Amino acid sequence: MNPYIPILERSAMETSYIYDWNKDGPGIGKLPRVVIWDETLRDGLQSPSVVEPSLSEKLSILRLLTKIGVQGADLGLPGASQRQRDHVAALVGVIVEEKLPIFPYAAARTLRSDIEPIADIAQKNGIQMGAAIFVGTSFVRQYVESWTLDWILHQVEDSLSFAVAEGLLPLFVTEDTTRSAPETLGAIYRTAVESGASHVYVCDTVGHATPDGARAVIRHIRSVVGPDIGITWHGHNDRGLALANALAAIEGGANVIDGTVLGIGERLGNTPIGLLLLNLKLLGWLDSDLKTLPELCHLVSEATRVAIPPNYPALGRDAFRTSTGVHAAAIVKALEKGDNGLADRVYSGVPAAWLGREQEIQIGPMSGRSNVIYWLRQRGIQLNDGQVDQLLNWAKALRRVLQDSEIEAFLEARTKEQPLAAAGGA
Repeated sequence: MNPYIPILERSAMETSYIYDWNKDGPGIGKLPRVVIWDETLRDGLQSPSVVEPSLSEKLSILRLLTKIGVQGADLGLPGASQRQRDHVAALVGVIVEEKLPIFPYAAARTLRSDIEPIADIAQKNGIQMGAAIFVGTSFVRQYVESWTLDWILHQVEDSLSFAVAEGLLPLFVTEDTTRSAPETLGAIYRTAVESGASHVYVCDTVGHATPDGARAVIRHIRSVVGPDIGITWHGHNDRGLALANALAAIEGGANVIDGTVLGIGERLGNTPIGLLLLNLKLLGWLDSDLKTLPELCHLVSEATRVAIPPNYPALGRDAFRTSTGVHAAAIVKALEKGDNGLADRVYSGVPAAWLGREQEIQIGPMSGRSNVIYWLRQRGIQLNDGQVDQLLNWAKALRRVLQDSEIEAFLEARTKEQPLAAAGGA
C-alpha cells in the first residue's frame, strides 16, 4: 500500500504530500469493512446528565443516522416502561413506513417479560427485529448478584430460545465481558450459539479495557463462536480509551462497532460514533458521507441538553478555526498555490470539507498580518498598510480572539474617521 495519502481524492495538483505512518501497521488496509450500529437512543440515554429527547426528536435523530451510514440502531428497552414501549413502536413504524435503511433492535434482560414487547412490536409492523439480550458475566457481578454460572446458562438458553420462537433475531450480550474469565465466557457463549444466537456482543461495560485487552478478548470470543457468528464491540470511556479500543477491536476481528452520538452514556459515556466514523474513513476502512454529521451532533446536543465543548475533536467550534499567525500564513500560502485541498490539510489532520465545514482564520493576540489580510479579503474589504497594522496592533493588545462584529465595528469607525473604541473583555 502506498503510504502517501492524497490531500483530496482529486486535488488541484493531483499530488500526494503527506506520509501516513498510520498505514504502516501490520494488517492495516487488509481488514474487512466494518458495520456501525448506534446506541444513542438506548444506552446513550442512560447518562445521568441527559434529558430524554421527545419522540419527534428521536425520529429526527434516527433519520440522520441513516444519512451518515449507520446500519443498525438500538431503539430502547420496551420492557422498562409504557413510554419506552410506545416510543420503540413509533420508531419501528417510521422505519417501515419510510423504508429507512437501518436494522432495528431493542434491549432486553434475560427475561421473557422483556422480550415479549419486542416481539409484539416486530410482529405488528411485519419486520424482523433484533433482541439485544444481556446478562452480566464477570465474577464480581455474579458475586454481588448471588448468581451461579448454572443460573446464567439457564437464563441464556431460556431467553434466547424464546426469542427465536417469537421470530426475533437474538443478539446475545455479555455485560462486563472485559473483566470476565475466559472459561466462563467460553461456557456462556457456546450456550448462546447453541440456543440460536447468530450475533454476539463483547462489552467493555465499565471502560476497563486497553487496546491490547480489546484485541485479546475479541480474538478469544472469535475462537469460541467460530467464523460465522457476528461480533459487536460495545465500549465505554471511563479511562478515555473508548475510541482507541474500538479500532483495536476491529483489528481483533469484530464485525460491528456500536457507539453513541457525542459519546453520551452511562458515567463517562460510550464510544463517540461521529469520531469513530471519521477515523474509519481516514483509515480507509469505511466510506461514509459525513457532511450531515455536524447537524446530527447539534440535534442530539440540543435534544439532550449536552453541550459540545469548543475543543471537541472535529465537531467543536474550534476544530477548524485558528488565530495563530504561523498557521494562518501556511493556509493562505496553500490557497495561493490554487489547491483548496492542500489548504484544508496543511494544518489540519481532518479535512474540514468532509464535514461540510471550512478552515476559518480569525484575528487575535497571536495573529500576524496574514490573519488580517485574509479576513479582509474574504469579505472584499481593502485597507492600506497603516490601517492593517492598526487593526493588528489592537488585536495584539487583547487577551482573546476578536469577534467578527468587533472587527466590523472597527472598520465602520475608521470609515467614519471616529476614534477606535476598545474591544470589551480585554
